[in-house]
Amino acid sequence: MAILAIFTGKGFSKEKYEALRPEVNWEHDKPVGGVFHAASFDEEDNIHVADVWESEEAMNNFVQSRLMPAFQKLNIPQPSVDIYGVETWTGTINRSL
Repeated sequence: MAILAIFTGKGFSKEKYEALRPEVNWEHDKPVGGVFHAASFDEEDNIHVADVWESEEAMNNFVQSRLMPAFQKLNIPQPSVDIYGVETWTGTINRSL
C-alpha cells in the first residue's frame, strides 16, 4: 500500500536541507519506491516534508541505507514522522519550484 510520510524537523533548517540534498542525491539517483517529495520551511526555519512512497518498506529502505547515514555525517537532528495510508493520488509533478 502506498503511504504518505509527513516529516517535521525542529532545528532542521534550510541550510541543513541544502547540505543534505547533494549528499543523499535523491534528485539524480531516485530512490526505489519514491513517488513524490515536497519540502517547506516555517517562519522559524524548521523543515516540513511530505513524501509519497509505494510502500512503507521502500521508504524504510531509503531512510536506513541513504538518509540516516547522511543525517549522521552532517549532524542533522532526526525529524519526527507520521505515516498514513494513501487513499487517492491525483496529479504529476516532477520539478523544482
